[in-house]
Amino acid sequence: MTEAVLFDLDGTLIDSVQDLALAVNHALSGLGLPERPVAEIAGFVGEGARRLVERAVGARAELVEPALNLWWEHYRRHLLDHTSLYPGIAELLEAARVPLAVHTNKPGALARRILDGLGVLDQFVAVVGGDEAPRKPDPAGSRLLLARMGVAGEDALYVGDSVIDVELARAVPMPVASVTWGLVPEERLLAAGATMLIRQVNELLPLVGAAR
Repeated sequence: MTEAVLFDLDGTLIDSVQDLALAVNHALSGLGLPERPVAEIAGFVGEGARRLVERAVGARAELVEPALNLWWEHYRRHLLDHTSLYPGIAELLEAARVPLAVHTNKPGALARRILDGLGVLDQFVAVVGGDEAPRKPDPAGSRLLLARMGVAGEDALYVGDSVIDVELARAVPMPVASVTWGLVPEERLLAAGATMLIRQVNELLPLVGAAR
């Protein structure tokens, strides 16, 4: 039986692509670079703000730092303009009967601010961000959360939407459930070794100790 569940944030619990993309395009336009389509920017998400901006500026490595500064300036002010919980997530968290936590590559303070603004921060024992532990797929952050909850990796579950989340779970090690409503196509998850695909939020109910 699963004794604790750790979640990724962007693409798993929250749909944040629009706000992330608007911040990226604010940075690009501020530096005289062409804006990118939202769908393209969505493919850059998952490894933290710096990697997001690095991918957006492409070969213009000398623009990473000024672009990152512009990105932060915009995102801090607008991170909840369009971001929302995926349908059914609030009910899932409320129904959970095991301890829950979040391990994300988003900076911890911003992750907590978003979860608080969406009214669900108090559902989690703790949130570890990419500036508070080595970025995923390094397992240190998840191991820290498991130790805090007193749960062994084999008795827990990680829920995420990316290849990085599959790699993280393998490194901990712990079982992983890969959701298909996020940022990564199902075929890429399978190619990365995902063995448990979750296509609807209610499929997670028994995994958090709740009845379906």
